[in-house]
This record gives sequence, structure tokens and C-alpha cells, in this order.
Amino acid sequence: MPAKKLKEYLDSHHIHYETISHSMAFNAQRVAATTHIPGKEMAKTVVVKVDGEMSMAVLPASFKIDLDQLKIATGARLVELASEMEFKSRFPDCEPGAMPPFGNLYDMRVYVAHSLSEDKMIAFNAGTHIELIRMAYRDFDRLVHPTVLKFSKRPMAHHA
Repeated sequence: MPAKKLKEYLDSHHIHYETISHSMAFNAQRVAATTHIPGKEMAKTVVVKVDGEMSMAVLPASFKIDLDQLKIATGARLVELASEMEFKSRFPDCEPGAMPPFGNLYDMRVYVAHSLSEDKMIAFNAGTHIELIRMAYRDFDRLVHPTVLKFSKRPMAHHA
């Protein structure tokens, strides 16, 4: 079952979304493959500290976060990854690493990678490692009001 807080929030705003259950797969790209969701649509949420403030950076699962780019884009002095110990108490209704990109529900600012904002749909962990929520990106944008910046890069291509 998706995180109660998230489900109630989406339902109260009459948002059309789909819940997709899948087997235990912690890697976001593997989840995208097993659920047949295009990797570009599959979002991963990375908790970062922007000048000490816990924030969410949301990017396509197949991309890597570029902390230097995020630092420049936000104008921050320091941007670093937050450790699970630092942020897990913020998400009491979520499994570690499965928090949905709704920073507004957890009192956190949300930065979305420009590459993700171009998608019609967005899919993300719904608070567990076995459920996704897929919904229209424009609904996500309307509810979360994320700041769209460039801070993601494609990983190096693997040659066969």
C-alpha cells in the first residue's frame, strides 16, 4: 500500500494515478525494466543538503546526479548527499530509500531535473520498494511546485 500520507493527499486532490506493484528490486532502473515503464519516466529521489537544508533532488532513474551542477543552479555554497541516518526520521511512513518525491508532504524543497520535467508521465516509489505510483507530470508539478533545474547527467554508455 502506498504511503498513507501520499495516498490521502493524491485522493484529496482528485488526482488520477496508477499504483503498480512489482517484486523487490531496489535499483530504480531494474524496477523500470520489470514494470515496463520507460527509464526516462522513472524518477528517483535523492536527499541532498543544500547549504545544510534537507532537500529532494528528483531525476530520471537512468541518470546520475551532478552535485556541482546543482550547487551552481541553486547558487548554494555547499551541496552534498545526505546520509540515510540524517533523513530517515523525516519519512516515518516510508521504507528507507523509497520516499516519494513529494517534499511538500515532508517539509522539504524539491528540485526536479529538467530532463524529467519534459515527460508527460512520471513514476516513482510510493513509500515502499514494491510499489510505484505513475501519474501525469503536470499534476505532480501542480501539487509539488518543484524548482526545475539542470543537475543530471547520463551515465557513460556501455559498449557491447
